[in-house]
Amino acid sequence: MQHLEFTLTREFVELDNLLKLMGVCDSGGAGKTMVASGVVFVDGKVELRKTCKIRAGQVVSVGDISIAVKAETVSK
Repeated sequence: MQHLEFTLTREFVELDNLLKLMGVCDSGGAGKTMVASGVVFVDGKVELRKTCKIRAGQVVSVGDISIAVKAETVSK
């Protein structure tokens, strides 16, 4: 399994956009199609909401790819 990390720069990222940003698919439309087909899991459960808000601490899985979503660390 390929483990990737995504660092949030805001409160959340939409699921279809995350798939595009991480290179899992070529476009947001392709990401929406993947989600609708039932092959995308969020925290181990099938997720069918294309623009589901993904927040820090969640894990998105597609096939053999796992994406851990982390919060941006702010240094003082």
